[in-house]
Amino acid sequence: MVILGIDPGTAATGYGIIKKRSNELGLVSYGCISTKSDLLLPKRLDTIYKELGKLFRKYKPDVLATEKLFFFKNLKTAISVSQAQGVVILAAQKAKVPIFEYTPLQLKQAVVGYGRADKKQVQKMVKVLLGLDKIPEPDDAADALALAICHAHSEKINKIARS
Repeated sequence: MVILGIDPGTAATGYGIIKKRSNELGLVSYGCISTKSDLLLPKRLDTIYKELGKLFRKYKPDVLATEKLFFFKNLKTAISVSQAQGVVILAAQKAKVPIFEYTPLQLKQAVVGYGRADKKQVQKMVKVLLGLDKIPEPDDAADALALAICHAHSEKINKIARS
């Protein structure tokens, strides 16, 4: 199973692609879709949409895992992240890829085993679980890989919930 994790944002949308075979996880690719800050929001969202389309065509993921947005500290940031999240969902829908959303608590529990883990603990576990030499950078890509791992670890639960 190929899992695409997406950490949405208008400046940087992180992506992480892993492959799950039995209980083994393997890294396929990761990175960021970056947009220029001087572009108007519609153009930034269009860039994200087009780049996501390329990822769907190249890697043919079986599922998409992304963060469920429900909490924010800054309203302006929350709105732009929500708009990027909408583009992510639209791109997956157009590619006919099932979408799974996870809360930060679910992500931390699935990756670290502790719902109050901090960002560094999650990143270290991404490194360990994927057998990497170093923590993936930038943070947005590491977060996207964590979402993909979260889905891989939650797959049995998801099957039960859908039946």
